[in-house]
Amino acid sequence: MKTATRLYNIRIKNIILLAFVCLTALASCNRGPSAGMVQQARIDDSLIRVYLANNPMIKAVKDPSGIYYQIKKQGTGAYPTVNSTVTVNYVGKLIEGPQFDAANGYSSPLSRLVKGWQIGIPHLKEGGNILLIVPSALGYGAAGGGPIPENAILVFDIDLVSAK
Repeated sequence: MKTATRLYNIRIKNIILLAFVCLTALASCNRGPSAGMVQQARIDDSLIRVYLANNPMIKAVKDPSGIYYQIKKQGTGAYPTVNSTVTVNYVGKLIEGPQFDAANGYSSPLSRLVKGWQIGIPHLKEGGNILLIVPSALGYGAAGGGPIPENAILVFDIDLVSAK
């Protein structure tokens, strides 16, 4: 009987320990940005500010999300939402200058594009033009992608042709 009680107590302790480990793991998933992400956001913002200081013709404002944008020409159509399918002409460059992509007549649901576009493009009406400066976390992040290096700050010149 003593052995059965002892085994029962060990099992209960193991179940409690397992539950504690699982709850700790789950709680760490919801903590928000890591210290590394916060540090990268500060680095990005500092580099963007230097870029803007070196390019005084750009009069970009900072959105609370961290993107910088300048509406170069406000359109006359509707404002898109994240649920809109947008058709755009754009040029994408790294903040250091090299162009990594460009397209005319590119169409996609805005919800499928990088977070920086989802935040920035709704500032613009159809027919307008916007300059977006996207910090790495709202672009391709630490992973990068294709010709885009990790933690790259992106600069987009975008004509919003339509939003449906």
